[in-house]
Amino acid sequence: MARTAGARGRPGGCRRRWRCGRGALIACAAWTAGWVLAATLLLRAHPGVLSERCTDEKSRRILASLCRDYRGGALAGDLCEDLCVAGQLLYRRCLHYDRGKKVLQADWRGRPVILKSKEEAFSSFRPPGLLEEPAEAGGPGLPEADLLLLLAAEVKSALGLELAAGSLGPLWPGRRGARWRGQLASLWSLAQQEEFVLLSVLRGLSPHALPVLGSCGHFYAVEYLAAGSAHHRALFPLDGAPRRQARAVGDMALSFLDLVRHFDNDFSHRLHLCDVKPENFAIRRDFTVVAIDVDMAFFEPKMREILEQNCTGDEDCNFFDCFSKCDLRVNKCGAQRVNSNLQVVCDKIFRHWFSSTLQSSALSSGLQRQLREAVQECAAPGSPPRAPAVFRKLRRLLRAALRELREADK
Repeated sequence: MARTAGARGRPGGCRRRWRCGRGALIACAAWTAGWVLAATLLLRAHPGVLSERCTDEKSRRILASLCRDYRGGALAGDLCEDLCVAGQLLYRRCLHYDRGKKVLQADWRGRPVILKSKEEAFSSFRPPGLLEEPAEAGGPGLPEADLLLLLAAEVKSALGLELAAGSLGPLWPGRRGARWRGQLASLWSLAQQEEFVLLSVLRGLSPHALPVLGSCGHFYAVEYLAAGSAHHRALFPLDGAPRRQARAVGDMALSFLDLVRHFDNDFSHRLHLCDVKPENFAIRRDFTVVAIDVDMAFFEPKMREILEQNCTGDEDCNFFDCFSKCDLRVNKCGAQRVNSNLQVVCDKIFRHWFSSTLQSSALSSGLQRQLREAVQECAAPGSPPRAPAVFRKLRRLLRAALRELREADK
């Protein structure tokens, strides 16, 4: 009581409790608002902050659950026997968890591979209702023609492409057998993963895309290649003396140009890359560039569907690295992308290389300057209309740079 009386007697003290309470509430609200704003800005700058922690213990549990489902007949796949029975597909380490997606490294018969799935649990993927209906005793179940129609619908949903039944071979599970329903359930779990569908469609068609090596349930395997990183001076791990590294950069840049040309022209629809960063690419021994994460790659029909959204300004029409324009008359983003794969590669990859990496090389100062200027022109907003000319200029300058470097080594 004495403490309370003393408090009341202090000059400037709160004479009424509700005034103190209101002041404390305002201060608390301001403090909370400040933290909410800080957290919002942090998440916008680093969206992976709240990503689930990637651990070996959890990864092993996920694969153990996959094998239980395999042994129970719920799923199937050409890698299941090696993973769950023969011990030929061995888990090595967890690479990445992100919003449900799981990326693991494993060894398959002595070969390093990546195991991927969009979701952790097989039960997260639901097959169409027709597949959940039990077949009559001794009956054949759903006819193959109907199954192909369902599969074509899944492909259209994933990629925006209408594929003929005859072109779905890479996705088809094969002949009916004892594990047929598990095969179908596994097929539909994979068909709901856009990256798997895209890589399957590109199988054998592109040196710049990873081939799918096999699958077990909802996990699929691709070749392991070391991803690029902004921490590397040349964005990708390179060995050797600076001049040798400069030649490697030239070879990689030419391969990036070939990737851009290939994705723009060699399929029935242009393939748009909406997340261009070193981490989404890798380099083979011959310096061929490979897109190793194509979750954000879309053929033209799907790209138009994604871009055509409501807007109040152009900033509402930016989908990662793929930009559109807002038509303020109807408050709708245009379906046509206004920048290009080449422009983004120049901005996100070539700027880094040709502002620093080749500076100390044997290249003449004139050629270095021309390369810098060409990259700046390529990366500048509004470059797509001149893209063919800029592409040819860059290719010519890169070939000239490689000739100079080879001559310097003689």
